[in-house]
Amino acid sequence: MSPVEPRSPAAPPRPWLGQYPTDVPQVIDEQAHASLVSLLEDAWQRHADREATLCMGARLRYRDIDALSLALAGWLQQQGLVKGDRVAVMMPNLPQYYPVMGAILRAGCVVVNVNPLYTPRELSHQLRDSGAKVLFILENFAATLEAITEPLPVRQVVLCAMGDLLGFWRGAMVNFVVRHVRKLVPEHTLGSTEKRRVLRFAEALRQGGQHPFQRVPLGPNDVAFLQYTGGTTGVSKGATLLHRNLVANVLQMDAWFSPVLHRLGDRPLTMVAALPLYHIFALTLCGLFSTQRGMLNLLIPNPRDIAGLVRTLGQHRVNLFPAVNTLFNALTEHPDFAKLDFSELVVSVGGGMAVQQATAERWLRLTGCPIVEGYGMSETSPVATCNRMDLNSFSGTIGLPVPSTDIAIRDEAGQDVPPGLPGEICIRGPQVMAGYWNRPDETAKVMTADGFLRSGDIGIMDTRGYVRIVDRKKDMILVSGFNVYPNEIEQVVNLHPGVRECAAVGIPDPHSGEAVKLFVVRRDPTLSEDDIRHYCHDNFTAYKRPKVVEFCEELPKTSVGKVLRRALRDHGAAAVVA
Repeated sequence: MSPVEPRSPAAPPRPWLGQYPTDVPQVIDEQAHASLVSLLEDAWQRHADREATLCMGARLRYRDIDALSLALAGWLQQQGLVKGDRVAVMMPNLPQYYPVMGAILRAGCVVVNVNPLYTPRELSHQLRDSGAKVLFILENFAATLEAITEPLPVRQVVLCAMGDLLGFWRGAMVNFVVRHVRKLVPEHTLGSTEKRRVLRFAEALRQGGQHPFQRVPLGPNDVAFLQYTGGTTGVSKGATLLHRNLVANVLQMDAWFSPVLHRLGDRPLTMVAALPLYHIFALTLCGLFSTQRGMLNLLIPNPRDIAGLVRTLGQHRVNLFPAVNTLFNALTEHPDFAKLDFSELVVSVGGGMAVQQATAERWLRLTGCPIVEGYGMSETSPVATCNRMDLNSFSGTIGLPVPSTDIAIRDEAGQDVPPGLPGEICIRGPQVMAGYWNRPDETAKVMTADGFLRSGDIGIMDTRGYVRIVDRKKDMILVSGFNVYPNEIEQVVNLHPGVRECAAVGIPDPHSGEAVKLFVVRRDPTLSEDDIRHYCHDNFTAYKRPKVVEFCEELPKTSVGKVLRRALRDHGAAAVVA
């Protein structure tokens, strides 16, 4: 697998450059750091005395992460791991993640982020597909690993506990509550067999501290992460992210955020890390960009506990808040959220899925800080476009291409379409992946001859260079030859005061080929199907109106809040067959 082709010398028109703030550069210095390790080590040293993480009352400084990652890197080398070996990490947002990530990279190995909520089948697929030799796993999910019966490449398992790195007394108390009071650690016998060696996180640290770390030469084209796609539209594939890809995206974010950060000065800032660090959005913003800037990450291990999250937010003054639409929405729905003090919140960044206008308006009304929507994918490390930081209201667009990035809107034949017409969003830049891990056939499907990544998303670019998402190509509904985009339906229906959230999918129809089915979660318990139908009649032309409306208690979502339209489509199709 070879890296993506360099940008063509014959650059296409870039109308978006004229929309940049004056203090945002058009290009980044891609040679600023030879590797992600260089960037991290520089940041750990510059911000050594600053607090890096805050979790359940315990704090780590950047010098602590530097020292801990050095010991763990020594332990990895002690196990015989060499440059290029894959190491999987399966844990929620806990302080351990930062030194574990740093250790893997320092040892020249490749980080394989794993969703802790995976089933045994999903976990087995990712471990076998990546060929991970070591797995760092929170003990809460050890039973999932133990349930896998087929052989795995993993030969070393490091069991982490919630209380690790929280201090002796606080850590012991947290572990006791998690294990014996809340019973969040299912029984397992991991380590009782001879298939693989199992040891505790503290023991790995102890052993690593006795094994001097040998520095590994790293370059920009070495692999840093295998970031598996969410699998919402198919089999999960590993996006191969090189060191230069992540370095580039961190520097792109640094440049794009520079106007607001310059205004705040070089003081320690606090970023809410509620999105899981195993997801590319949080990984780059909360794991890497925040480190580059020496920020304090307020770690939220369980963002689904909205009441707990609101209580935590009430104890701190936060400055930056990245989230997905469902999290923004859930917070604004909580009765105590409006009581919080957001006087120091200066940046709210939405990504991972489309931000709904209704959600953005409520968030702005309650916090006074507009949601700045961006766009990207696991395959782009992830940020490709973003709205300007001086936005003062919801724009409805995903903004402008970030520095050193080209965006093209192309038709099915691969030709650029004129401004204002829909086409597939194609992305070229230093943050674009090298390809899919061990899947050259899948890589060939998404990479063009001139180095663009075909996103699978349908969008429109206006004459200024602003991009608006129309919808996922695979989510598009074809009704009697007319294209219906679920995002449009959802954006409008979500503005109904009786609707908490909704999702639109296509279902088979004998007359029109497909029809629109709308799943609705009520805010107003008296909301009826007729109410929805009347509302849609007033807002949509006939072919866009839902043919079927189904009320439900909640929508199926991924661990980061993306609505699983595939599950809803399967449910809708089954209902039609029945």
